[in-house]
Amino acid sequence: MIRVIGFDADDTLWVNEPNYQQTEIEFCRMLQPWLSSEKTSQELFSTEMANLEFYGFGAKGFVLSMLETAVRVTENQISAGDLFKIIELGKELLDKDVELLEGVKSVLESLKGNCRVILATKGDLLDQERKLRKSGLEGYFHHIEIMSDKTEKHYLKLLAHLEIEPHEFMMVGNSLKSDIMPVLNLGGYGVHVPYHTTWQHENTNHLPENPNFAQIQELSKLPELLTKYEISN
Repeated sequence: MIRVIGFDADDTLWVNEPNYQQTEIEFCRMLQPWLSSEKTSQELFSTEMANLEFYGFGAKGFVLSMLETAVRVTENQISAGDLFKIIELGKELLDKDVELLEGVKSVLESLKGNCRVILATKGDLLDQERKLRKSGLEGYFHHIEIMSDKTEKHYLKLLAHLEIEPHEFMMVGNSLKSDIMPVLNLGGYGVHVPYHTTWQHENTNHLPENPNFAQIQELSKLPELLTKYEISN
């Protein structure tokens, strides 16, 4: 009996990673006098990974990592004006319009009254709240959880708050690493909805061999998939 269905937000309900990629392209272009775009991307990713424990996930940590990378790879030669331009790139990223993925509203509408539907996303609190508000989807969710990370520990805390057992929970998302594997490991259900591009930190080629795992190629297929499960409030 599945009592709660959780949805990831970024690149599951709305476009996210392409916005980061476009910002990174602009950043790499700024540093071309010092490094190739490929090398700059590598340096930026390395900085992001080193900074996760300090800044967590999200746009603010991304901007701080761009600034740190720019100062390091240029050996302090980058101008204050260019550093300001990087900050402006970050503000533009934070102020992007929210573009819903196809079929999102109809899928959420179809679940009304059938079970509790929650949003379970990770990242910067203000940024995720801003995107949710712009999306117009707030009213579809019984509960909204903005997590610092998505590990088994974090999901257990969420399930305790919801007062359900792992086998009563299904998570829907585009990241096998963050959305699916931790929930499966706890005994819950995971539905993977691949997105055409994924941040390299979330990449994994391993598809779980688990009876509680399912993969659909687009979110609009979820209502059909759910007919195979017993779902209730």
